[in-house]
Amino acid sequence: MKLVKSLMLGSVAGLAAVASAQAADLPAKKAAPVEYVRVCSTYGAGFFYIPGTETCLRVGGRVRADYLYDTPNFRADDAVGFRARGRVQLDARTATAYGLLRSVVRFEITRSSGTPFGNTNAINGGGSANVAEAFVQFGGLTAGRVTSFFSNGDLPTGHMGTLRFDDAPDVDLLAYTFTFGNGFSASLSIEDSLERRQNGFIPGGLASAALINAGTRMPDVVGNIKYTGTWGTAQLSGAVHQIRSNNLVTPFGLSPAFADFPDTEYGFAVAGYVGVNLPQLAPGDALWLAATYTNGAIGYLNGGTNGGNGTIIGPVTQFGSANILMADAFVNTVSGDLEKSKAWSIAGGLRHYWTPQIRSNLFGSYMRVEYGRGGSTTNVAGISTGLVDFNEFRVGANVFWQPVSGLDLGLEVIYAKIDPRGRLNVPAANGFIQSVGSSDAIEGRFRVQRDF
Repeated sequence: MKLVKSLMLGSVAGLAAVASAQAADLPAKKAAPVEYVRVCSTYGAGFFYIPGTETCLRVGGRVRADYLYDTPNFRADDAVGFRARGRVQLDARTATAYGLLRSVVRFEITRSSGTPFGNTNAINGGGSANVAEAFVQFGGLTAGRVTSFFSNGDLPTGHMGTLRFDDAPDVDLLAYTFTFGNGFSASLSIEDSLERRQNGFIPGGLASAALINAGTRMPDVVGNIKYTGTWGTAQLSGAVHQIRSNNLVTPFGLSPAFADFPDTEYGFAVAGYVGVNLPQLAPGDALWLAATYTNGAIGYLNGGTNGGNGTIIGPVTQFGSANILMADAFVNTVSGDLEKSKAWSIAGGLRHYWTPQIRSNLFGSYMRVEYGRGGSTTNVAGISTGLVDFNEFRVGANVFWQPVSGLDLGLEVIYAKIDPRGRLNVPAANGFIQSVGSSDAIEGRFRVQRDF
């Protein structure tokens, strides 16, 4: 029996040795290396290296829900509005021998309803994504759709509603920024003039007609000088805006044979921005101020938005439409010239952190718009019709609670008032004409927002 066991153990050992020798002669197959995603800390939190490249990518986004109340003027007006907005953003950055190469794409999809959001008894949006931003930066070059270089996007603003200054609108542009060091820079930009056109018009002036825009022949030319430092930011901006008319006018009652198009005019805008950090009050506190003057380029005073009052439309609807009070120019049918509007505004605000999680903003703006002679007519009773001069002021406040990082719960109230020069004849709700003077509105908004 012992002999049988010895023979069996010897056979197994011999077979194992032969199998090991044959396995050693076979070619070895190495496992494919696993490439892990690496964190890229060069550009801040959230960036990672795209595998196989030296490009850092950050995927971010936002979900926002707004619930709004606005003062209605007529029975057909909605007093409440709802809005849901989704944002997806990709930010890719690569360090090169020529400087930083950066590409950003930001899509926004908005679904809103109600007059406060510009839709009477209707739902708007919910369809395709809107390209809010899409640009490439290479060294000092910026190309694509991004915040206008007329604005200072570093201002510590915190309002939800609309104020009267160039509140960082996105436009299509091609720009170059010269960096001088120590926080100083200067930029020169050519920007899409269609983003800034303002064609509002009210008939009623004895010598006025609505401007019919001819084809554009040049983009807006924008320049700025900017400083950014530990204490805050300051910027001086300027822009030139072309106005071309397609109105065929016969001036001074001459024969139609003398009919001609008005000469091309050039409007302009200048603005100054200052933002000051106030850590001595509380960490994160800041004060900001913006002052703007425009001549024939009123779109630089309200960010190019068509609405005469932004989301607060109450005062404007009493004057006929949300789009009628803002116009770059009108046609003087007597002289055959373009009469440019003149306007200026000042806006500012204060941000204060009561605790690291609770902050509030107090803000306001004042605007003055003048259309000059011929835009309106005033009868013997002192009632005006047409493009009338007017003042508008806004004041508001909000409070935000951030229970966790990236989540904001906010409540805001804005009061707006329009005060035209004299009284106006406007349509009443019953179809008759009524005479009104100043008009005001209140907007209340509740917001839930998550950034990631």
